Amino acid sequence: MAKKVLVVDDEKLIVKGLRFSLEQEGMEVDCAYDGEEALKFAREKEYDMVLLDVMLPKLDGFQVCQQIREFSAMPILMLTAKGEDMDKILGLEYGADDYITKPFNILEIKARMKAIMRRTTPKDMKTRERQMEISDLRLDLESRRLYIAGREINLTAKEFDLLELMALNPGKVYSRENLLNMVWGYEYPGDVRTVDVHIRRLREKIESNPSEPKYVHTKWGVGYYFQA
Repeated sequence: MAKKVLVVDDEKLIVKGLRFSLEQEGMEVDCAYDGEEALKFAREKEYDMVLLDVMLPKLDGFQVCQQIREFSAMPILMLTAKGEDMDKILGLEYGADDYITKPFNILEIKARMKAIMRRTTPKDMKTRERQMEISDLRLDLESRRLYIAGREINLTAKEFDLLELMALNPGKVYSRENLLNMVWGYEYPGDVRTVDVHIRRLREKIESNPSEPKYVHTKWGVGYYFQA
């Protein structure tokens, strides 16, 4: 089945180039040129990838990303002309899976997309249980959904990856560097602050009191671990 991609950028030449290149790879591509149009597409379809520019008319990319995360965990790759670290961290803060700065090479875009898709595609289920139940948490590893007391909690792909990794290995302490490498990949250009941001967001979603977590704990000076 062809991968479905949404390209969002107000620069029509960039959109045209990305669309042509991705369609050459056999992907189905929709295009949006402002934030409101992007949200309309995202609400109507579930995409395998959203390429989302930061600087957009009507709603900027951060706002679009944040609103998409309210109803979907579809992978989002931010496109930004800004190179400042805080802008990159801000993109991830709103739930993006990765970012790339302009000007970019189309081969780099494709490589990043494939890496994200590999990480967000359900893994071979023959080697492990399809579901995990821990206290009032239930992780469906096939559909990549989390339920707490029967209520579905909308996690981003990275948040689910972090929770899944730690929940499958309760009590094991992972350093931030280990989590960055295992969840984002060794080629990921970001730093360990990305892990802290995602852990905080994960706690806000699954912990009744994030400042006194029940599940995702901190081993001071070392890293993080899961304990029911």
